[in-house]
Amino acid sequence: MTDPKDPIATAGLVARSIRTGERDGAATKVLVARRTYRAEQADVWDALTSAERLPRWFLPVSGDLAVGGRYQFEGNAGGLVERCDAPDSLAVTWEFGGGMSWVEVRLSKSEGGTVLELVHEAPVDPEMWRQYGPGAVGVGWDGSVHGLGVYLETGEPLDAAEFEAFMTSPAGVEYAGVLADAWAEAAVADGDDPGQARAARDAVVAFYTVPPQE
Repeated sequence: MTDPKDPIATAGLVARSIRTGERDGAATKVLVARRTYRAEQADVWDALTSAERLPRWFLPVSGDLAVGGRYQFEGNAGGLVERCDAPDSLAVTWEFGGGMSWVEVRLSKSEGGTVLELVHEAPVDPEMWRQYGPGAVGVGWDGSVHGLGVYLETGEPLDAAEFEAFMTSPAGVEYAGVLADAWAEAAVADGDDPGQARAARDAVVAFYTVPPQE
């Protein structure tokens, strides 16, 4: 049985895909991450939507979490709650750094647990995509998908400081490489140039594993 606390082991539990889309006439890239958790759907839904439980695996959240309300994750994105169909799906805008994208989370029952499908659609920034590809967003979401698994399957909150320290260790570099490889493969399957995807993969690994300068 896979150790839920082992990031490298749990990386293989996630299916990743990329597709090219369009929203309001503008080109987008749609990232999809899918994983099955050994937990009841109601429990997964509550962990995703409870202001009390979200900080245990993701970030503290403030604001109005009802449809039409605005939320803010501490030190990260905020946005508008566009739709909430408990306990099956929710959709929000994802506003960060002056840009806006869209996130949808879908849950469904499966044999032995609950399938989570996270869909993040963002306008295409050609320079950003050339430099980092999908890994810039995908690796970040992978960490959240892992943290949710740790919390759901052990009942223990993810230690954010410990996880950050892990990411700068040799094992963390290996983990980031596994994730970046998977997202690069997904981008190539969607039509990206393999050489460009490989270069972006290396940039993503450095971004997530090189400690910030003091």
